[in-house]
Amino acid sequence: MIIGITGTNGAGKGTIVDYLTKQKGFAHFSVRAFLIEEIKRQGLEIDRTTMRQVANEMRKEHGPSYVVAQLMKQAKESSENAVVESIRAIGEGEFLKQHGALIWAVDADREIRYNRILNRWSETDKIDFETFCMHEDREANGTEAWDMNVQGVMKMADHIFHNETTQEEMFLDVEEALKEAGI
Repeated sequence: MIIGITGTNGAGKGTIVDYLTKQKGFAHFSVRAFLIEEIKRQGLEIDRTTMRQVANEMRKEHGPSYVVAQLMKQAKESSENAVVESIRAIGEGEFLKQHGALIWAVDADREIRYNRILNRWSETDKIDFETFCMHEDREANGTEAWDMNVQGVMKMADHIFHNETTQEEMFLDVEEALKEAGI
C-alpha cells in the first residue's frame, strides 16, 4: 500500500508520517528531502521560495509527476507499505491515483498551523504570519498541472484529517482511515 500525504503547511502531515513509520512500519519517502537534496546540489539557499521554484522547474522540464514518480519508484522497490509525503501538484496526485495509491489530506485552522511551524522552526519556517499566509495562498490553487495546487490535491483525497485537537485523537482517525483502506 502506498499513501500520498497532502495538506496545508503545519497541518500535521509529518505527524501522520511519523505515526505510520514508527507504529505501522511504513517506509517514508519525502518530496521535501528530494527537493532539498537538489537545492543543495545546485548551491541554492534552502527556503520555501527556492523549494517551490526548484520543484516547479523540475515538473516543467520532466513532467508534472516527476518528483513523485521518482519517489514512487523507490517506494515500489521497497517491500513495505510506503508513505510519500507532501503531494502539492495536481499532476502528482493524478500520478499517485493512476498507480493505485491513496491520498490523505490534512488541514487545520491557519493560526493553529502558523503556531505549529513556529514551534518546529525548520529552515523554511522562519517567517512572519503575513509571509506564511502569502506562501500558502500562492501554493493553494496553481492552474498548471506542474504548479502547486494544494487545495486541488486535497480535493482528490480518499480521507481528510481535521487536525485541531490532540495527537491522540488524530492517531485514532489514522487508525480508522487504515481500517477503511483495508490495512
